[in-house]
Order: sequence, then structure tokens, then C-alpha cells
Amino acid sequence: MNNILEIRGLRKKFYQLDALAGVDLDVREGEILGLIGPNGSGKTTLLDCITGIQRPTAGEVRFMGQRITGMKPHTIYRLGIGRTFQLVQLFPEMTVLDNMLMGIQESKGTLLTRLFRRDETDDINKALGLLEFLNIIHLKDELAKNLSYGQQKLLDIGMVLMSDPKLIMLDEPLAGVNPTLGKEIAAHIAELNRQGCTFLIVEHNMRVVMNLCHRVAVLDHGKKIAEGTPEEIQNNEQVLTAYFGG
Repeated sequence: MNNILEIRGLRKKFYQLDALAGVDLDVREGEILGLIGPNGSGKTTLLDCITGIQRPTAGEVRFMGQRITGMKPHTIYRLGIGRTFQLVQLFPEMTVLDNMLMGIQESKGTLLTRLFRRDETDDINKALGLLEFLNIIHLKDELAKNLSYGQQKLLDIGMVLMSDPKLIMLDEPLAGVNPTLGKEIAAHIAELNRQGCTFLIVEHNMRVVMNLCHRVAVLDHGKKIAEGTPEEIQNNEQVLTAYFGG
């Protein structure tokens, strides 16, 4: 299995604090890789450095063999990395369908070229198909702000899928979501993976991580302290110490 993402020696300093302290990590094409660790361990900072929101202090990120370290976020997005955030990034006063259409705009060229609007039929059909897959097609004409938080999370994922990313990074997709919708989101991720999507997922719900992910990497104080199958991680003494002390 080929690596779609390769991270080597990644460091990020905030003043004198090492948020990331030399992280090495690979994401293999076609897998679901879970990224876990205590609060403040550097998980979101790692995603920020991969996607260009933060510029690493040192180290390298390669995507599909291309060095992307220090590139602008929109450039990295167009290369095929889609991402959600801990807090949903929606347009609250727009309908669900219009939010989906906005999710693909950045991949359509510059602002100037997008002003000359083309036929959106294909985009609309694609959006409707994804909304049906996510079981929120009945909400297509509803304003995003009126959705439950779990439904907003599903919409957030749908917007990412609009650009057909080669790698999807989800930052706590189940946080704040009721258990029923949480199971639904996990099922959608599993199905998308069966269809060929590659995922890097930050999540605190250990049951979901252990059941969903093929491999799991663990950060603690900006360092990768473990990596392996879910079973290996569950039995790793260093991981247990990081979470529970001792």
C-alpha cells in the first residue's frame, strides 16, 4: 500500500513551546488512520501544518510525492486534501444545498473566473447525490443554522466531499453529536472508505476509533509515542500512561 501523505521531522514552535516536536507519520492510500492523544498533544496543530494554516518551524510534508510544506491552504486544497475543523465551517444563512455548492467553489478557479457563472447542473446533481448518501436530502432547502449539530457535522463532511479529495482529514467529527447520529457518521466514513476514500481522523471517542480505524497513531506533548493496530494501541503501556497517568 502506497503512502499518500508523508510527514518527516515536523516541528511547530509557539514562542518557546514545542507544539510539535519532530513528528514522523505516514498515511497509506485507502486506509483510515486515527490520530489520538490527550488534550493539547498537538493533533489539531498537525492538521493545521499539513493544510498550510500553520507554517511548520521545521520538517517536511509530502502529498502524493510532492513537497507541500509551506504552501498556501487553497493550493493544498486544490491538490486534493479536504478537511473539517473542530467547529463546523458552514454558511448559516444559506440553505443546505447552497452550502454544498459553496463547498466546491474554491476548486473552480479564481474569484474572477467564478464570477462568470457556468451551468451548475452537474454540481447540483452531485450535491443532491451526496445529501442523499448522508441521509439529509430532506433538509436541502433548510437554512444551515436550523440543523441540529449532528446534521451540521454531516453537512460539513458533505461540503468536503464535493471537491473529490484524495485525502480527507476530519477533526473530531463526532464531538458534540448524539450517539445515534455519531454511529451514522461513523458508518458513512466506513462506507466512503470502502469506496476508496482515505481518511486521517482526529477523534476522542475511543470506541469509534478502535472499531473504525485500520491503524492508530498517538501524540503526547507534541511527540508521536505510539503507532499500530487498534489492538496494539489498546495494550500499549506508554499510551495508557499518557491518558491515565501512572
